[in-house]
Amino acid sequence: MANKSEGAAKTVTVEQTGSPIRRPAEQRATLIGLGLNRIRRRSTLQDTPAVRGMIAKVAHLVRVVDEA
Repeated sequence: MANKSEGAAKTVTVEQTGSPIRRPAEQRATLIGLGLNRIRRRSTLQDTPAVRGMIAKVAHLVRVVDEA
């Protein structure tokens, strides 16, 4: 039987499009948690429910570039 964990894990690439200036500290911390700290910077992360929740929290500051 094939195990779900076999093979490549799904990833998602996000790009920061907005500035965290004049945003709540919680949103700034979420961007840092996603590995972003400058506009146009990209970060590739595992596609987990936790990461998707973080992206949703700062959806107005990031965009999903690629889902693999």
